[in-house]
Amino acid sequence: MLSQLSQTEQARLFEELNYLNLAEIRGFCARHGIPFRILAESPGGGARVTNDTDRKPIVLARVRRYLTTGEPGQATRIPASIVRREDPPARPTAHDRMFYRWYAKEFDAVLSLLRQLTAGQFRDGAVARVVAMEFWTRGEAPTFGEFARAWTTAKARQPELLTPEYAYLTDLRDQRADGNWKALRIAKAQSALQTLARIAPVT
Repeated sequence: MLSQLSQTEQARLFEELNYLNLAEIRGFCARHGIPFRILAESPGGGARVTNDTDRKPIVLARVRRYLTTGEPGQATRIPASIVRREDPPARPTAHDRMFYRWYAKEFDAVLSLLRQLTAGQFRDGAVARVVAMEFWTRGEAPTFGEFARAWTTAKARQPELLTPEYAYLTDLRDQRADGNWKALRIAKAQSALQTLARIAPVT
């Protein structure tokens, strides 16, 4: 697909892709069979689609690979070894493993333990979910103590972890993120979508 573009046009498209928001990226992925939902493997074999989704950099990497090779890539899979059907222990300890989906706001005992392990600082929120998913997608089930320490470290990186428009960080660094940045994002995203529609039409 990229062979339809000059080297300059390819570079511009790859730069403009960073300005797409998640809805725009997932729309393209859905039309072209590029996975963005995470799978959880079953102990007996097979895998189910979860409600969890990959973060923007991962999906964008798949889009770039698709444009380069025509291959949609493989979905992220949570290995069966860290998937549990049952709920976490009623009284978890710092040494218990935090298996897939055992961090969730409905598990009060887990949240209480994490607050104890962080001297009351822990808060349920997006940072915690990002950190948990980073462990699980690496195939790791950390102890609750390890997760608490990772969350504490990640809090310092909160803007980097949670900014939905990663291009904004680059523009902010390069002093291009002024009051017209939203208009800039929309213009660059529309340009990228037009190019994608031209070189990768839905058949």
